[in-house]
Amino acid sequence: MARTVARVVVDALSELGVRQVFGVVGDALNPLTDALRTTDGMEWVGCRHEEAAAFAASAQSQLTDTLGVCMGTVGPGSVHLLNGLYDAAKSRTPVLAIAGQVPLAELGSDYFQEVDNDALFADVAVFRATLTSPGQLPQMLETAVRTALSRKGVAVLTVPGDLGDQEVPEDRPARFRLSEPVSRPDEEAVAEAARRLDSSERVTLLVGRGARAAREDVLALADRLAAPMVLTLKAKEGFEGEGNPFQVGQTGLIGNPAAASALQDADTLLMLGTDFPYRDWYPQGCTVIQVDTEAAHIGRRVPVDLGLVGDTGATVRDLLRHLAGTADGGARDRSHLDGARRRFEQWRAGQARLADPAHDHGLVGRLRSALDNRDHGIRPEALAAAVDRAAADDAVFTSDTGMATVWLSRFVEMRGARRLIGSYNLGSMANAMPQALGAQCLDRNRQVVAFCGDGGLSMLLGDLMTLRSGKLPVKLVVFDNRRLGMVKLEQEQAGLPEFGTVLDNPDFAAVATAMGITGIRVTDPTELEASVRRAFDTPGPVLLDVLTNPDEVAVPAKPTVEQGWGFAVAKMKEAVRSLGDTDDR
Repeated sequence: MARTVARVVVDALSELGVRQVFGVVGDALNPLTDALRTTDGMEWVGCRHEEAAAFAASAQSQLTDTLGVCMGTVGPGSVHLLNGLYDAAKSRTPVLAIAGQVPLAELGSDYFQEVDNDALFADVAVFRATLTSPGQLPQMLETAVRTALSRKGVAVLTVPGDLGDQEVPEDRPARFRLSEPVSRPDEEAVAEAARRLDSSERVTLLVGRGARAAREDVLALADRLAAPMVLTLKAKEGFEGEGNPFQVGQTGLIGNPAAASALQDADTLLMLGTDFPYRDWYPQGCTVIQVDTEAAHIGRRVPVDLGLVGDTGATVRDLLRHLAGTADGGARDRSHLDGARRRFEQWRAGQARLADPAHDHGLVGRLRSALDNRDHGIRPEALAAAVDRAAADDAVFTSDTGMATVWLSRFVEMRGARRLIGSYNLGSMANAMPQALGAQCLDRNRQVVAFCGDGGLSMLLGDLMTLRSGKLPVKLVVFDNRRLGMVKLEQEQAGLPEFGTVLDNPDFAAVATAMGITGIRVTDPTELEASVRRAFDTPGPVLLDVLTNPDEVAVPAKPTVEQGWGFAVAKMKEAVRSLGDTDDR
C-alpha cells in the first residue's frame, strides 16, 4: 500500500531515531501531526511558541550529536522558528525544520499567510527547498537530512498544505547513513608545529568545544608541554573537574585573572578546536598555532603563524608523536603552569568567599554591602554556588544569555557527566527554559537545571505550560534582579547611567503556582540554602524565584582603567538622577 507524503516523512524520522518533534499545530501541518499521533515511539511536543520549539530541538541535537526536529505552520508559524534556528546554526548543530506552506496552486499569489520560506530561511539554512511533488520524496528528505548532518547546520523542508495527504509514487525507505570523515593536517605542518612547541618556554592552550571528544589526548599534550589550559565557555563541559590539573578557567568578560595572565605570559599560544571571537583577549607578540576542522576559521580572530586543518584528536595525537621534549632531554620547566594554577586557585578561593551566605556579615562584606547591596539582596554568587552543591553530577545545565551565564561560568563546575547548553554563539535571550524543555524530553529521569534571567524567562513565559503539560521535572532557577543585568553593566562600564533596563516583574513563583508548577520565592539570604534543597527535592517541575542583588558587579578578568572610570561616572550620574527624581530638593 502506497504511503502519503506525511507518512513517508514521519516513518523516515522514526527510523533515524528521532523521538520528539517540537512545534505548534496548524492547518498545513495537520497531515504530519496526525502521522506523528499514530506512530509508536514518537512524540509530538506541542509548544506555546515556535521559537521555544526550535530552541528545544537545537538542545536535543547538541546533547545527542544527532538530528533535532521542529515544525512551524504557514507564514507566522514558520517565521517564529527563526531565532531558535539561528541559534542552532551558530551552534553548528543539525536541526531539521519542517515548515508548512499555502496550497501548491496558490504559491506566488500573495495568498493569506503566504511567506516565501526559501527566501526567509536563506541566511540560516545550509539546505532549504519546497516540496512541489510527492515524487520528490524520499530523495529530497534524504538530501535535507544528510546536508544538516554533514554540514552541522539547519535544513528547512517546506511542505505545502495540500501535499501532506498525497501518495508517494515510489514507496521506498529513506536512507540517511553517513560515515564521519576524520581529516588530518599535512605531516610536515605537524612536524613544524612540534618543532615550534619544543622550542617554546611558556606554552598556553586555548581549548574549545571542538576538542571535547579528544579530552584524554589534550590532557596528555598539556602535560607534555607543561601548559596551562584556558577554556572557552563551551569547553567547560568535558574539561573541568578534578581530573584536569591544567585548566585555569575562562577568559573574556566572564573569565578570571589567572586565565588572562596565562595567555598574556605565553610565548606560544596553541588553539585547539576553538573559534573564540573576542579579539581583545588574545595575547600580543607571541607565536600562535591553531588547530581546527574548518580552514575558514584559521586566523580569523587573531593572526596565526601556523594553521593545522584537521580533526583535533587526530592532530593532537600526531603532535604527541612528533614532540621531542626539551633540548637536553630533561624535564620541561613547569613554572608557567604552576604559576597559572596557583593564581587560579587563589582566585577561586576569593570567589568562594563571595559566595558564602555569611559574607555580608563580616567586616569586608558589610563595607562592600554599604556600596553595592544596601537592600541586602541575595548575592547571585551565593545562589549559583548553592545550586552547584545541590545539583547531581550528571545534571544538564542550560543558561540564559547575560548575568545568569556569568554566575554559572564562575560557580558551577562541570564535573562528572554534567552537560552544558546555552546560546553561547548567537547570544539570544530566552533560551534557557526551552532548551531545558528539549533536554528533559530526552530523559525524564535525568536532572535538568535552567539558569534563567528574569528578562529571558518572561520573554517566553508561556512555555512554562509546556513543562507542566509534559510533566517535565525541570528545575528553573530564576536570577530575579529586576534588571536586564548585562545591559546595565555594559551601560555603566561605558560611563552611561542605567536606562531602560529595569523590569517590573511579577512574583514568578506565584505565576508558576497558578500554572500548576511548584513555585518557591526566596527573599531572605538565610533561607537560600534550604530553599535550593527543597526545589531539588520536590518532584516535577519547580520554579525557584530568587530576588538577587541588582547592583552586583562581575569584574572582568583584566579590568581596564577606562571601564573603572566609566563605572564611577555612571554611578555618579545615577545618583544625581535619583536625587533629582525625589521631591526632597
